[in-house]
Amino acid sequence: MMKVKVILSAIALLSLGFVAQAQEIKIGYTNVELIMDLMPEMEQIGADIQDYQTQLQTNVQTKGADFQRQVQAYQQAAPTMTEEARATREQELTKLQGEIQKYEQDAQISYQRKLQELLEPVQTKVINAINAVAAENNYTHIFSETAGQSPVLLYTKEEDKFTELVLARLGIELPAAPAPGGGR
Repeated sequence: MMKVKVILSAIALLSLGFVAQAQEIKIGYTNVELIMDLMPEMEQIGADIQDYQTQLQTNVQTKGADFQRQVQAYQQAAPTMTEEARATREQELTKLQGEIQKYEQDAQISYQRKLQELLEPVQTKVINAINAVAAENNYTHIFSETAGQSPVLLYTKEEDKFTELVLARLGIELPAAPAPGGGR
């Protein structure tokens, strides 16, 4: 009988330990994409990256138009060229076409690097704000509200709204939600 009481007491203490430990966990969720979109810096970043993309596209188009002019000139001159001159010119045009394709790939990589370079300070600012708000409010875990198009958390209490706390920390107001039933 004494052995049973000891086992039950041990189980009860172990259960209380799990309950006490579970009460220490505080989970929050946030929408990082929304926070990033509302950052004042994003408007300038959008304009800067658009300008950069336009510049890259202009360069690609210029190189493409130059290549097309050279192809047309070759097509007009080809009937009067020797076989050897035609073969040499075709090799030159093939090489030029490859260079243009490489330039297009390099432009894409350059665009991605520039975008990352512009976004990095804002991302760091948001992550630092998330970390500070989590520490101040005793959160143990913060999850992103979305992963692609699906929510990461399936349930959370309404009072655990973390996005609003981070926006407040950054001095940004959440836009008012449209009234239900309006505009459809």
